[in-house]
This record gives sequence, structure tokens and C-alpha cells, in this order.
Amino acid sequence: MKTIITIFLAFIANFTLQAQSLDDGMDATVQADSVSQATVQADSVSQATVQADFVSLPSDSLPWPDNVKARLENIISSSPLLSTSNIGVMVYDLTADSTIFRYNERKTLRPASTMKLITAITAIDRLGGSYQFRTSLRYTGSITDNVLTGDVYCVGGFDPRFNSDDLKAFVEGIRSLGVDTIRGCLVADKMMKNNDRLGWGWCWDDDNPVLSPLLISRKDNFMEKFVSELVDAGIVIQGNVIEGDTPSDAYELVDRTHSIDQILMRMMKDSDNLYAEALFYQLAASSGNRPCTAQNARNLIKRLVRKLGLNPSDYVFADGSGLSLYNYVTAELEVEMLKYAYRNSNVYLHLYPSLPIAGSDGTLKRRMRNAFTADNVRAKTGTLSGVQSLAGYCSTPNNHTLCFAIINNGSLKDSPARALQNEICTELCRP
Repeated sequence: MKTIITIFLAFIANFTLQAQSLDDGMDATVQADSVSQATVQADSVSQATVQADFVSLPSDSLPWPDNVKARLENIISSSPLLSTSNIGVMVYDLTADSTIFRYNERKTLRPASTMKLITAITAIDRLGGSYQFRTSLRYTGSITDNVLTGDVYCVGGFDPRFNSDDLKAFVEGIRSLGVDTIRGCLVADKMMKNNDRLGWGWCWDDDNPVLSPLLISRKDNFMEKFVSELVDAGIVIQGNVIEGDTPSDAYELVDRTHSIDQILMRMMKDSDNLYAEALFYQLAASSGNRPCTAQNARNLIKRLVRKLGLNPSDYVFADGSGLSLYNYVTAELEVEMLKYAYRNSNVYLHLYPSLPIAGSDGTLKRRMRNAFTADNVRAKTGTLSGVQSLAGYCSTPNNHTLCFAIINNGSLKDSPARALQNEICTELCRP
């Protein structure tokens, strides 16, 4: 009996041990599975972190051109202007000779005053950097006993800088001849250009400049002022004030000039519309037509556009200043013009100093004052109702020179469009 009990107890003990071993094994398996699951979960979290890091990875890790492109794409795509207005942008690396970014670069848009870039580049290229704006005083007839028996001609050359000091030089020129009496007519020679006093597509109620080749201090009262100065100088006029053409045999008495650089500085820095139109008509006059017309200037702009490899019929060049609502260009065209200027030193040396400098002068004096853009971005601004534009040059931290054009049409407020321009330029200039 004892033997049977002993065997039974041994059997029970062995079964218990096996069961415990089985349970321990199952626990271990469960624990192992738990660890494995935890590892999977941890890996999933890690993977998620990697994915998150990848998504938020800054574009700075990309090669420089791709980096800039990515940043600009983000700026454009996130701009609220995209849903309410039209935007055209193009950026070109002049150093690498390659396009960095383009967005609607061939969409035709109103340029506002960035049209002045097209006028300036075409005019410098055509006229040369030594070109002079000229207003002349000439006369016919003879001088006897202090009497000039003949006519005096004021030959207009559409010089917007002609002022009272220049007019005094005219009077002194007559006095230098010993003349105290003019027995003849005072003739205003306005034959340089046609009689159009306003540009094509200008709004009648804007503060428009007068397109006259004979101006004094920006006003169309040249002959009135001239007569007044002559009388004040004690010179008697025994004739009428008329308009006419100067004969080829007239004697040149006084020649007052201003350089193209003097015109460009105010035209571009201050976005002066009169100065731009004056340059536009110098371009027109270079065609040899007398009187010249705006169409003469347009034809010469189209000639340069064709030289750039673009189709002139894709654009409308209404005036020289950008005042017209009929101007239509593209960001691509403005960039091509800037490229052409950069590659032609005779053009670039006169254009570049005239451009407003960010945070420093002109129409960019109070804009883009941050460390990346200040004294770096040089660009022409453009503003009309519903039109904001910016085009010019800047340098990058890797010493590349870029040119760019940004045109926005349809924004009812200037500030959002300008903010977009500022942001784009900052991204171009920052490391």
C-alpha cells in the first residue's frame, strides 16, 4: 500500500512540474511577444518620427538651386493672392546661366512702372551711354545797332530737366550778342514729336505729365517764361510768339544739355513718369522721323524683343512709363531684358546705378530692410490700381547674381502684393 501511495505522489509531483513548465513557457512566449510587439510599436513610433522629420525637413538640405526653388514654391502656393489675383514670377541665375524658378512667367500682365525697365534698356542700347538731352536757342537774320532783325528759335528736345537756370542761359546768350531789341518772332520749335499730349491708354483724371518737347520745370509754359525773362532783362520784342520749324541755316546760340544718366537716375529711383516718357520719345526720335511718334519708339522696342528671341506680337507696349492700362508684358520678357542688360556692359553700367536700392533709396527706401536684402536688392517697382510689380537684380550668399521679375494683377490692396515681393526677395538672398 505504501508503494502505491508513493508512486501516486510521484506522479502528481511530475504532472505539476510539467504544468508549471508549460505555464512558464507560455508566459515567456507571451512576454516575448509583448516585447516583440513593444519593439514593433517602438519601431513604428520611430518610423513615424522619421516620416515626420522627413516631411518637416527644411529645404536647406537640398542643393542650392533646388533649395531656392522649393522655398519659392512654398511661398507662392501658400499665398492668399493666388486665389484672388494673377501672379507671374521668374528668377534667373545670371552666374550659372540657368532658370531657377518660373511661375506663370508667360502670362501677359500689366507691368505698371516696371515698364520703365524696358524703356530704359532699349533706349540705352539704342542711344548709348553718352547720349545728351538737348534744348537749343538759335536765330536767323542780322544784328545791327543792338537790333536783331530776324527770328529767335527755341528748339525743344524734350528735356525734362530744363529749368529756370537753363532759361536764364538763353537770355544771357542773346545779351552776349549786345542785342536789346528783337525785331522778329519768337518761335517755339516743337517739331521733335507729334502733338499728342497724353499717352495711349492714360486715364484722363490721373496726374499725367504733359508730353511736350518744350518744357520748363516740368510745365508747358516755356515761351511765356522766356518772354518774361527777356523783358526783365530789358530786351524789347517787336514780334509775335509762334510755333514753327527751325531753318537749317539758323545760327546756334546756346545749347543746354543733360546726360542720359541724369535722366535715368530720377526716372528709375523716383519712378518719374515724365522722365520716362522723355526717354521714350528720345528713342522715338532716333528713328529719324520728325515729328516722331510713340509708334516709332514701340517699333524699336519690338526690334529688341525680336533680338531676344521672343515674339513682339505677344506683348503690347503702349507708353514708356507704364502709366497706360494698355501695356501688357510678361515676367519672362522682363527677365530677358534684364539678362540682356547684364550681358551688355554698355547698358548695365548705366542701368544698374539707377535702380532703387532696398532699404536705402528711391521707391525701395522703406522696404526690405532686413540683413539679407538691404543694400542688396536693386529693382524697379511698379504700382497702379490693382497692379504691383518688382523687377531687378540681387546677389546670393554663394556669390551668384540673379535677376527676377514679379508681376501681380488684381490685388485690391498694395500691401499683400508688396509683402509677397519682399518675401520672395528675402528667400533669394538668405543663406
